Amino acid sequence: MDLDLAALLPEIILALTAFSVLTIDLFLPKEKRGIAFVLAVGGVLATLAAVINLYGSNITILDGTFVIDRFAVIFKIVFCVAALMIFCVSQAYLKDDGEVPHGEFFTMMLFALLGMLTIASSRDLIAIFVALEMISMPSFVLAGIRKSDIRSNEAALKFFLFGVLSSALMLFGMSLIYGLTGATNLADISESLAGQTGIEEVSLVAILFLIVGFGFKVSAFPFQWWVPDTYEGAPIPVAAFLSVASKTAGFVGLFQVMFLALGGLADTWRPMFAIIGVVTITFGNLVALQQNQIVRLLAYSSIAQAGYMLLPLGVASATDTDLNTRIVFAVVTYLLVYAFMETGAFASASAFGRRGGGYMVDDYAGMFARSPVLALSMSAFLLSLAGIIPFAGFWAKLVVFQALIAGEGIWLAVAMVVNTVVALFFYAAVVKRMFFDKAEVMTPVKLPRVLAGTIGVAALVIVIGGILPDFFARLAQNSHFF
Repeated sequence: MDLDLAALLPEIILALTAFSVLTIDLFLPKEKRGIAFVLAVGGVLATLAAVINLYGSNITILDGTFVIDRFAVIFKIVFCVAALMIFCVSQAYLKDDGEVPHGEFFTMMLFALLGMLTIASSRDLIAIFVALEMISMPSFVLAGIRKSDIRSNEAALKFFLFGVLSSALMLFGMSLIYGLTGATNLADISESLAGQTGIEEVSLVAILFLIVGFGFKVSAFPFQWWVPDTYEGAPIPVAAFLSVASKTAGFVGLFQVMFLALGGLADTWRPMFAIIGVVTITFGNLVALQQNQIVRLLAYSSIAQAGYMLLPLGVASATDTDLNTRIVFAVVTYLLVYAFMETGAFASASAFGRRGGGYMVDDYAGMFARSPVLALSMSAFLLSLAGIIPFAGFWAKLVVFQALIAGEGIWLAVAMVVNTVVALFFYAAVVKRMFFDKAEVMTPVKLPRVLAGTIGVAALVIVIGGILPDFFARLAQNSHFF
């Protein structure tokens, strides 16, 4: 069996870091538990350096199961950067909370991150499924890590029940694909399906089960019911982690399976994703309009954001590789931008809520007077999520719109534009409160340096990405697997 340890070095470093954090935490006194943060950040930085060192490589090992290409490397970088930002947000949250055990928290985060790095390189159904479970299982624990909080317990239970069901359905769909083709390697599946006839019914059932499984991972309608309660009940850094890194991993697995294994059946699954994408955006935006709690608003917003990224699948082609390349480019660009604007939004909400503000939308009244920098940063994230120029979210939506037009999905493009206008109402409503409403409490909001720096960096990236569109586009340009 072919094996290149250099290709596996990021995963090896991360696994060693996770075990080190878990082991060292067992012997440290409670007052020194902050060392877990230092070890976790150091390990992820070392992992990130090893990933960057692989950029431009083209390595295939383990009989085609594990691949290092630009697609894999770019997403590994995204996962590491997102994890670093969430770790920095978590440090302040854990200090204020006092209940969440630091060692267990960062250990679970690291193991979930290991699953994300693995799925970026996986080109086999078994590897993809195992990687998704490596992400899901620690996430169940993280959602309920505040053991004395009944909302956290409820969040973990709902997340677990929906997660187990979706995994079972996904595994059944994968087993049908294996029964049809006798293969689990994505390239072998594609080749086998291309040479068979008369299997449309079984293929359709398999695709339906796969869509259900991945639909849960990316919180697409109608598989999103766990999201609001889980995000609200879990610690906010965990909600950010699920909304950004975990969702991105779900999209990575979805795109690999659909294009590399089932690309020849695009005519079968394309209409499904078109409908799911439109309904997901519409549902997320309409329900977000009714929300008075900021975390729930961001939860429904994240559902709508998933819909934007699903829409391009609704114009995929079984034969046009150039169109499919454009689709992957559009979604990768969106995911890159989404990682910063969504993490920044959750970080800002956490900072304001735990530093003298609140978690209700009305609490944001007069926020600019209390913390001008935080208000400006939060506004940048929300307006970027809405797709307003000059923020990076505008260009992310534009490339998706262009992909829809290129694929002749005119009605999808119209639905996207209409929903973008609808979404502006609830995003702008929060911004309006921050700048134009009067605050009942005028106590300044002071942030720890690490948390303030994280929010500032995310906001700066969003602004730079809006002024210089190529900032994200160049990263995504070569990140396809065709």
